[in-house]
Amino acid sequence: MRRLVIFMIIAIHSLTCNVTAQTTIQVAFPNLTFNQPVDIQHAGDNSDRLFVVSQSGTISVFQNNSNVTGAKTFLNISDRVVSGGERGLLGLAFHPDYINNGYFYVNYTGGSPLQTFVSRFQVSTNPDSAIKSSELVLLSFAQPYTNHNGGQISFGPDGYLYIATGDGGSGGDPQNNGQNKSSFLGKILRIDVNSTNGIVNYSIPSDNPFVNNLSGWKEEIFAYGLRNPWRFSFDPVTDRNWCADVGQNVWEEINIIEKGKNYGWKIMEGAHCYSPSTGCDTTGLTFPIFEYAHNSSGGYSVTGGFVYRGPNVPNLYGKYIYADFVSQKIWGLTYDGINQPINELLINSAGIGISSFGVDQYNELYMCALSNGKIYKFTPTAQIIAPTALKIVSNVASSVTIEWTDNSNNEMGFIIEREIVGESQFIAIDSVSANVVRYQDTAVNPEINYIYRIRAYNSTSLSGYSNEVSVYTVVPVEMGSLNLQQNGDGVYLYWSTFSETNNKGFEVFRMIKNPEVNTNYETYSIIGFVSGSGTTSSKNDYKFIDKLDEQFSGSKVFYKLKQIDYNGNFIFSDAVELDFVSSPKQFELFQNYPNPFNPITKIKYSVPMNSENGSKIALNVFDVLGNKVATLVNGVKPSGVHQVEFDGTKLTSGVYFYELETDNIRILKKLILLK
Repeated sequence: MRRLVIFMIIAIHSLTCNVTAQTTIQVAFPNLTFNQPVDIQHAGDNSDRLFVVSQSGTISVFQNNSNVTGAKTFLNISDRVVSGGERGLLGLAFHPDYINNGYFYVNYTGGSPLQTFVSRFQVSTNPDSAIKSSELVLLSFAQPYTNHNGGQISFGPDGYLYIATGDGGSGGDPQNNGQNKSSFLGKILRIDVNSTNGIVNYSIPSDNPFVNNLSGWKEEIFAYGLRNPWRFSFDPVTDRNWCADVGQNVWEEINIIEKGKNYGWKIMEGAHCYSPSTGCDTTGLTFPIFEYAHNSSGGYSVTGGFVYRGPNVPNLYGKYIYADFVSQKIWGLTYDGINQPINELLINSAGIGISSFGVDQYNELYMCALSNGKIYKFTPTAQIIAPTALKIVSNVASSVTIEWTDNSNNEMGFIIEREIVGESQFIAIDSVSANVVRYQDTAVNPEINYIYRIRAYNSTSLSGYSNEVSVYTVVPVEMGSLNLQQNGDGVYLYWSTFSETNNKGFEVFRMIKNPEVNTNYETYSIIGFVSGSGTTSSKNDYKFIDKLDEQFSGSKVFYKLKQIDYNGNFIFSDAVELDFVSSPKQFELFQNYPNPFNPITKIKYSVPMNSENGSKIALNVFDVLGNKVATLVNGVKPSGVHQVEFDGTKLTSGVYFYELETDNIRILKKLILLK
């Protein structure tokens, strides 16, 4: 099967790699409309949700499904946001470890006098609702005018938070903030939100370009010389930081942001002198990689986008997609970092002013329309649409099970690919038929990090890839046999483990079989839980006590364990059984049988529930003169009815006595040996 799948991939790829199609856009979520959307993000938590930022101060959340009928309010801070014009709630970023810590960050304007705030919030126990009172302000600074507020925030591949700030507004940067490294304005800032310096609620990365300077420059600055950077993004393949900077009177520009670089404003507008208008000193300045003029062929206000890495418009893959808010044009820019970029007009007039771009967890691209409140996406041009929502549904030592969503109606099947972390190569391991959305991989080994992805195929083409999911295969809990011991009316379950991985614990199951007892007990039911030891290579001993009612005396009782890990995976132990006899209520010595006897007889005695460890018992035989002739029991015995044999082969016929002795009780009975 593997060779067939690999051959199919090669053959189909050779047929489809040169396919191109006209680029159009469509409403992505017809049932949803937002109030002045200015940003769209996903949380990176594999929940397949999208979050839309409204300029007025709200964040909405909804499932990434074209048929979704409504959105929920994730956060509403309109009471502290000053909006209107270029002010408002302008940016949203989720912490890289959001799935565990629930932290997300916003950029908004507020206060009087006006300031920019970069704050952290936290999600509540409801994943679709944040805690409004959890705000922690990380950074704030004054805004001298109402425009040029920047607003984009995003975590880079280095894990640091990047913040775009405008030059503070008015026109022509009257305070020269873009070139003033003692100001936060007109910059790309970079901070570490995972630690503090004791003064502010963040720290400065040690490799920021102006760390420990003696000139009073802001150490948060990563790059400077920007007018109003309206949207930057990191390419997940190359890690390049693409940034669109809105121009003044003549030029719009696209930059690649690099550490410590000066992008020229207000000395330059684009690659041209601005102040002074001629003969400016360009020493040490970094020019944009691309610019376009204010005219009918270009536009008047650039909106930065993303390098397209989605699965459904293959002819756009690797192109930087951006737009102009005024002219409503959309372009794709191809740039390899060496040669001159190639700019391609994708849509001459989109019919909407695009305020922002965003991507979902599959890197599919979306666009916000400020005026009509709709979210758009490119119309898929792939001949077969990629599957989405790939997830791990089961992970045990011997297999991994994955599931996905089928988005196409013309596939012949799906190709399953797997990579071992560290080997940097996906291998096609199998395929399944059309409409199948579940696969169990049984060719896995314990303690290995695997990554899975899938794609659909038909006779002429391949889809793009689904999202990737990773899993660390569990080590089975090495458990010894389950042992039972009755003591009184309690059944003691004992077991040991020799190593554990991710072990949450053990559910204890019981079943009772006795025709004279209610048959409701004749199926397994959970009677208790014993916590595990997580991950350990040490031996651990476990115990569980099951107290049974005397009505079950004479029943067969069955037990088994369900070992569960913290991911919800589980495995059952083998069942064990015991014949349950209700505990005696007192010490008792029964008459031997047979009596008289020759030469062997049986003696029964009972031990009541005294302790988990039982009671010390002595059972001896004496002749009529009081001489001890045999010791039958001398030691600790658990609660219950016990039986021993007495062999009188070496004794003469006559009367004998047998005595049961404990700490404070003696019971004596007579037996007769006849030969």
